[in-house]
Amino acid sequence: MATQWRDARPTDSAWKPTKGMSATERAVEQDKAAGGRTKRLLSTASGRTVLASICLRLPAKSRRVYAYLRWPEGRKTRERYVCQVSCDTREENLAQAWRQALSVGLASLQQPKESARSWASSPAVRSVMRANRPRDTRPELALRSAVHALGLRYRVDRPPLAGLRRRADLVFSGARVAVFVDGCFWHGCAEHYRPSTRNVEFWSGKVADNRKRDEETDSLLTAAGWTVIRVWEHEDPQGAARRIATAVLALRTPRR
Repeated sequence: MATQWRDARPTDSAWKPTKGMSATERAVEQDKAAGGRTKRLLSTASGRTVLASICLRLPAKSRRVYAYLRWPEGRKTRERYVCQVSCDTREENLAQAWRQALSVGLASLQQPKESARSWASSPAVRSVMRANRPRDTRPELALRSAVHALGLRYRVDRPPLAGLRRRADLVFSGARVAVFVDGCFWHGCAEHYRPSTRNVEFWSGKVADNRKRDEETDSLLTAAGWTVIRVWEHEDPQGAARRIATAVLALRTPRR
């Protein structure tokens, strides 16, 4: 029987494997859920045939269980998102995920999703684009560590305003301060930005759009009473942290 888990988190029995299961027992569990071992076979890029499996996860503070297809490739383990599952037991959820994976084809899940047209001018550029993480970049982590060391606490990767589809890297709700860590290339840093020599029109337009969006975000937050602080990725995290702390402490509402 399906459940939406609206009032409480899913129980462990909906997604966690039984404690103490052996590798053989896990393989049998996957075989049964897939409808047979041959259904789990997947050809890798190197031409090898491997056994894929389904991994169920319940993220922290979430009420949704997600299924991922996993397979070994060389010394690494690859995975791709399959679907969200909604049954009461792990057995049912594994079977649900396998049905979805098989319906779209394991090979299609093996390939990374890309837009119909790739603007990357070379495999190297494509790799850089894929590595551009939306959060937890090195500059962000360094800044967060420096701010935390000053005794300040904050929320990470949150929209400062409800209904505003813009996420700040650090949010100080009480002081109404939103901090954004901007990459030098993607946001057109005056000091380090160097225009691309390939696909010039696309990249210049991309950076221009990002800067326009930044200005719009700053205006919307300022109009709503927020203080916006932007930190370039090349800035010293310690100095940026002190700048943030000064603003937060000055704007923080005194406790009564």
